[in-house]
Amino acid sequence: MKIVLAQQNYHIGNFEVNTEKIIDGIQQARAEGADLVVFSELCICGYPPRDFLEFEDFIAKCYAAIDRIKAYTKDIAVLVGAPCRNPQREGKDLFNAAWFLYEQEVKQVVHKTLLPTYDVFDEYRYFEPAYEWQVIPFKGKKLAVTICEDIWNLGDNPLYRVCPMDKLMEQQPDVMINLSASPFDYDHDEDRKEIIRANVLKYRMPMLYCNTVGSQTEIVFDGGSLVYDAQGNVVRELPYFLEAMESVELDTLTGNNTAIPEATIFTPMTSLVFEHNIDRIYDALILGIRDYFRKMGFTKAILGSSGGIDSAVVLAIACDALGKENVRAILMPSPYSTEHSVDDAVALSKNLDNPYDIIRINDIYESFLQTLDPYFKGLPFNVAEENTQSRIRGNLLMGLSNKFGYILLNTSNKSELSTGYGTLYGDMAGGLSVIGDVYKMQVYALARYINRKGEIIPVNIIDKAPSAELRPNQKDSDSLPDYAVLDKVLYQYIERRQGPQEIIAQGFDEALVSRTLKLVNTNEYKRNQFCPIIRVSSKAFGVGRRIPIVGKYLS
Repeated sequence: MKIVLAQQNYHIGNFEVNTEKIIDGIQQARAEGADLVVFSELCICGYPPRDFLEFEDFIAKCYAAIDRIKAYTKDIAVLVGAPCRNPQREGKDLFNAAWFLYEQEVKQVVHKTLLPTYDVFDEYRYFEPAYEWQVIPFKGKKLAVTICEDIWNLGDNPLYRVCPMDKLMEQQPDVMINLSASPFDYDHDEDRKEIIRANVLKYRMPMLYCNTVGSQTEIVFDGGSLVYDAQGNVVRELPYFLEAMESVELDTLTGNNTAIPEATIFTPMTSLVFEHNIDRIYDALILGIRDYFRKMGFTKAILGSSGGIDSAVVLAIACDALGKENVRAILMPSPYSTEHSVDDAVALSKNLDNPYDIIRINDIYESFLQTLDPYFKGLPFNVAEENTQSRIRGNLLMGLSNKFGYILLNTSNKSELSTGYGTLYGDMAGGLSVIGDVYKMQVYALARYINRKGEIIPVNIIDKAPSAELRPNQKDSDSLPDYAVLDKVLYQYIERRQGPQEIIAQGFDEALVSRTLKLVNTNEYKRNQFCPIIRVSSKAFGVGRRIPIVGKYLS
């Protein structure tokens, strides 16, 4: 039996495009002589559809798409992901399902059992878990079909009380097939491979794993679909961050099942490694920007270019993602900006060959100060005057955005967002955050990666001490601990959910830990007003991290 994996990029709710893409995949698989073509989880509607699932019209369009696709299955079987109505009165109205189409009919529908409700996942909000498990008979073989999370309930601390494959094994299947929508994070592809291999070694049979690719607002899906033989060897690995199709003969995946090694479950990083998978992070950010613009119908971006490392990295990535001619950099020096920062920003745009403008804000700033002077009551210079500069820049950028249809790319990094080191309605303005899930030291690693074949980001931008330049001789270190230490503390608290005593026990200074965690928690109100952040870590700010704004814990 020849099986094709179709790793495709879908658009949530774009039924016409998604359906055409699936039909094209079926026709290509048929041309290759395939018996079965496998698509990814909820490919009909795109993943995650979230509250669209509460609209009957949305579900009806899913069913209409399946009816259309059925017409192309006369001589080839198809597995597609789509919602399925629950005929029982009890429970949720929908199942997350894999539809098996063949001979222009719906032959069988498999329901997802394990519904993730953590981080960016919220499936139990919408779906009912499966309560029966049946293999799919096809051409003399029994297919054990599961959906994404269904294969993840292995290891020493199972999250769920049931394991779907244990149920399916009672029917002696020949192969495991998993339809998935597994998001990228820089520590996840190794994890994913190990969990698939653990399933293969536990059940002693091959697995075909089809993952989706593409970015849906903040969530990036990296593809990397896999085929494992019964001995736990990778037979096929599809590319990452790209659409692709790959075929395999099922008979070549079985072989001798003796002397198979024990399975091991991947252990995530216990501390932040700044350079870890930096190339994958770069590719994820490229795809995140590109898909956000393409799927929203945008073409041009704008951003403030300060001569600092953050805006430099965002500008370079945006030029790669959208084309240099489509990214406009605006340099907005204030009375406290150094001339070398302006020179660095100009040099960067010349290296990238993107359009840029210099708009000095001195006069606007003085006008603001004069207007506010009677109401500031002679109080000394402080963050009010500093933040005024940032908000002037935000207004100028949004003015140009409105006039010319640009989307403003935000340049705040995760270290700044964690600690509240940013100005609401100023440098925190934007339509999309590019590096809001990238710690400061990872930003430097990205800069070095961008320069791997030659100097694009001027060395002076990388080497100089970071500064907001909102007052004379200002340095980030005046307000924050050294980033090399700060980022590691933040990683322990945010990604690994370690408490203060656990972090201190790792050797970090107690006062530093207490101060850092307080900064994180007291600035939740700022992040709650922030734009979507491209997710590249296991715990990004946004929909995957839900912290009370008015909570007192550690604040």
